[in-house]
Amino acid sequence: MSRLGLRRRLARLPGVRRAGRALGPLRAQAHELGALIAASWRRSLQLRVVVSTLALSSAVVLVLGLVLQSEIAERLLSSKMEAARAQADVSRVVLERELSGFDPDREGAQETLDLALQHLTNTDRSGAASSAVGEFRAALATEIGNGPVVSAGPIDEVTNEQRSELAPGMMSRQYHTVGGQTNLVIGQTIITPGRNLQFFLLFPLDGEQLTLYLVQSTLVVGGLVLLVLLAAIASLVTRQVVRPIREAADVAERFAGGHLDERMAVRGEDEVARLAESYNEMAGSLAAQIAQLEEFGALQRRFTSDVSHELRTPLTTVRMAADVLYASRDELLPALRRSSELLVTELDRFEELLADLLEISRLDAGVAELGAERIDLSAVVRRAADAVRGLASDAGTDLVLDLPDGELVEADPRRVERIVRNLVANAIDHGEGRPVEVTMAGDPASVAVVVRDHGVGLRPGEADLVFNRFWRAEESRARRSGGTGLGLSISIEDARLHGGWLQAWGEPGNGSAFRLTLPRLVGGHISASPLPLGPPAAADESGARGGRPGSSVPTPPRGVTSRREDGRAENPDPPFRGGSAPTREDAPLLPAERALIDPGGDR
Repeated sequence: MSRLGLRRRLARLPGVRRAGRALGPLRAQAHELGALIAASWRRSLQLRVVVSTLALSSAVVLVLGLVLQSEIAERLLSSKMEAARAQADVSRVVLERELSGFDPDREGAQETLDLALQHLTNTDRSGAASSAVGEFRAALATEIGNGPVVSAGPIDEVTNEQRSELAPGMMSRQYHTVGGQTNLVIGQTIITPGRNLQFFLLFPLDGEQLTLYLVQSTLVVGGLVLLVLLAAIASLVTRQVVRPIREAADVAERFAGGHLDERMAVRGEDEVARLAESYNEMAGSLAAQIAQLEEFGALQRRFTSDVSHELRTPLTTVRMAADVLYASRDELLPALRRSSELLVTELDRFEELLADLLEISRLDAGVAELGAERIDLSAVVRRAADAVRGLASDAGTDLVLDLPDGELVEADPRRVERIVRNLVANAIDHGEGRPVEVTMAGDPASVAVVVRDHGVGLRPGEADLVFNRFWRAEESRARRSGGTGLGLSISIEDARLHGGWLQAWGEPGNGSAFRLTLPRLVGGHISASPLPLGPPAAADESGARGGRPGSSVPTPPRGVTSRREDGRAENPDPPFRGGSAPTREDAPLLPAERALIDPGGDR
C-alpha cells in the first residue's frame, strides 16, 4: 500500500478525525502567529537588527564559553596532575623506606602494609605536597598473577586494566568513577626483597568538579546578562538610526499626500542631519516644480476652455453659412456642391472636437458632475449600439449583442452611453469588417460590458498608450467614424468618475477588447470583474507560457487608494492625464490590487 493510500485510510478513522478537528484551532492560531511574526520581521528594521545581533552574540558567547570552560578544566586537571605526581613521588620514597625488608609471603604481611599506609597518610597530610594536592587515599597490593594477593587500602577501586599495565619504573594514571565519585588514580611499583608491590594514590576530583560547576554557572549567567545588555544596546543604537528613518518616511508620505510644506527636522551635523538637509532641499525643489506645473496646467486648461468658448461664436456663423450653401447645393456647380458637402462634414467634426475639448477641460478641472440615476444598463448599451449602426453598415460590420435585461446600476446614462458608443465605434474602425461582439454580465457588486473586435489588434505596449489623447495605433489609417482622437481619453475619465474601470487588451492579428466595469452603487467597491478581458484560449495559452495574452491597462477609480502589503496607501492615479498607471508586477499583491492591476486573465 502506498503512503498516500495509508494516509487516506488513517484520515478516515474517527479518532484521527476528532483529533484533527480538535487541533484545527491550534493550527489556525499557530498560522496566525507565524504570519504576525513574519509581518513584524518584514516591517521592523529594529527587530531584524536586534534579533540578528542576539543570534550572532549568542553564537560568540557560546563559543567563547566553551573555549573558556575547556581551558579552565584543562588548567585545573593539569594542576591536579602535577600535584598528584609530586605527592606520588614523595609517598613512593616513604614506602620504599618503610618496606625495605618487607616480604609479602611472610606471616603478618597484611598488618605491615596497613601500618605502612597509616604511617604514610599521617606523614604526608602534614607536608606541603599534601596541602597542595588535597585529600587522597592510598592502596597497596601485590602484583596480579604472582602468587597470593596481599593488599591494603581501597584496592578494589583500582581497575584491573591499570593494575595489569603497571610496570616497574613507570607511573600510570587513570580517571575512574566509582559510586558517582570521580578519582584520579596514580600508580607506581615499589620494589621489595620479596615480590614487588603496586602502590596507588586515589585523588578525589570533587573540588575540581565544584569549581567547574561554578565556572559553568558563572559563564551561563554572565552570558545571559551579556546578551540582555547587548540586546538593549542594539535596540538603543538601532533606535537612534531607525527613528530618523521613520520620521523621514512619515514626512515623505505626508509630502506625497499633498502636504508640500512638510519638512524634516535638522538636528546636529551628522549623517542623519545631512540626510534631512538634502531631503528638505529636494522637497523644496519638488514643491516649486509642482507649483509651477500646476500653474502651467491651470493655464493650459484655461486656455483650452477659453479657446473652445471663443471658437463657438465664429463656428456658429460659419455653420449658418455652410447650412445655407448645403441647402442650395443642387443649384451649384458639381465642384462647388462637393465643396459644400465637405464643408458641412468637417464642421460637424469641428463641433465634436470643440465639445470634446470642453469636456476634457471640465474633467481636468475636476468640475465634471455625475448625474447618476438608477438605470437598466442593457438599454443604455443598446442605444449606444443603435447610434453607430449606420457606421457599422457602411463598414460591413455585424454587431453581435449579448445583453441580458435587468442589470440595474446607479450611473450617469449620458456618460455611460458615450463610453460604449466610443468603444463600439473604435472597434468598427479597427475590426477589418469582422463582427464586433458586445457582451454584458453582472455580479452582486458590479456590471461589466466587453466590446470585442477581431481586427488588427494591438501590438505589445500599445495598450499602455491607447487612452492617451490624440494617440493612433496607425498614423496612416483613416477613421471611418471621423473621431476627434479624444474619445477614449474622455471614456477613461468617465469610468473613473463612476468609480469603475476601463481596461484594454489586444494581440496582433487576434483583435482587441475593451472592458468597462461599473459598481452597482455609486461609491461601491470593485474587487473583480464579472467578464474576462482577453479571450479564454489566449489566456490559457499565456498561462502555459508564463506570460499574458497581449497587454492590458488598469483603470483604478479616481481617488480610490489600494493597500500595499505593508499596509500603506498607494496612489492609483496614473502619472499623466488620460494615460494609465504602470503595473507593479514585481511586487506581491493583495486580492484587491490584483483586481486593479488586471493582466487580462479570466476573473
